[in-house]
Amino acid sequence: MGSSPDSAAIAHFDAARSRVLGEVAEACRRAGRDPDDVTLVAVSKTVDVPRLEAAVAAGLTVLGENRVQEAESKAPFLAGVRWHLVGPLQSNKARRAIELFDVIESVDSAELGRRLDRMAAELGQVALSVYLQVNVDRDEAKSGFLPERLEADLSALAELPNLRLLGLMTVGRLAGTPEEARPTFVRLRELSERLRGSVPTLGAGLSMGMTDDYTVAVEEGATVIRVGRALFGPRPG
Repeated sequence: MGSSPDSAAIAHFDAARSRVLGEVAEACRRAGRDPDDVTLVAVSKTVDVPRLEAAVAAGLTVLGENRVQEAESKAPFLAGVRWHLVGPLQSNKARRAIELFDVIESVDSAELGRRLDRMAAELGQVALSVYLQVNVDRDEAKSGFLPERLEADLSALAELPNLRLLGLMTVGRLAGTPEEARPTFVRLRELSERLRGSVPTLGAGLSMGMTDDYTVAVEEGATVIRVGRALFGPRPG
């Protein structure tokens, strides 16, 4: 940490980034979309700082972490990075998350939204950028609003003065093929369209798609993809 990143490592990450962005561009072409409308979040959990220095030098400057504590240990060593929290947020970590992250993608209850709004005001963060996590597949193992719960709570969340609702996020179910994940992404997009018809201050962002299925997610309207393994390789856990 503190020395220049290894040139071979930079080249490796540059090639990996180019592969992913090339596939995004192809998916956008099929869907009639602009690739510039898709943000690549490089999910960097368990990746150490020296490798991340090389990744950042290769242009992977939006990093996603699952845990507040892990981001806290890395952020001081990585300049020019935008941090997304993509994992569940415990209430007792909310204040530190606001201080560390540019975007919190995992607001999964009205209670957490109110807590973040209150703490953002205390910290002078008057436009905290968040996504509302939705369990569109009704998977008991996943966190997130059920669609009907979000529909009931959204007007109140939209009135919280210190939150900026960028859009919706979902964690897809494990599927055998990318095509099997498509219904999840369709449901999130359709839910977003319906909700924005009644609450227009909800942003149009859709954070969906990971290494195994991000091209399908892009075809269905993803504006943020959260990719780890295709960039950093397999990791424990």
